[in-house]
Amino acid sequence: MTASAHARELLQQAAVAADSKAGEDLVALDVSGPLPFTDVFLLVSGNSERNVVAIADGVEDALLEAGTKLLRREGKEGGRWVLLDFGDLVVHVFHQEDRQYYALERLWRDCPVVAFELPDAVETARR
Repeated sequence: MTASAHARELLQQAAVAADSKAGEDLVALDVSGPLPFTDVFLLVSGNSERNVVAIADGVEDALLEAGTKLLRREGKEGGRWVLLDFGDLVVHVFHQEDRQYYALERLWRDCPVVAFELPDAVETARR
């Protein structure tokens, strides 16, 4: 199974929004095979608690403006790991240290990377 076109569209919008708020090391994983409830994880790092919250707010605002409803948000209070659930797309915004600690890329290493484009780069989403 592969990520739906809708999930890829949401991913593109979320990635651009995260990048516009100085999100770093963006990686998208197609988790549609092992997970029945979502298609894509977008992993993003922020360099401070304030940056993590700003990235999460930017992604949420961009997708809401595009007509996508946020189903669930977790972790905003601490600013260390914010999870945004948009159904077909789940965005994980981590503080850099927490991202290394939880290592979701390692946990989901068998899942294929999903490519997306950012305004300043032709190819992203590398491991």
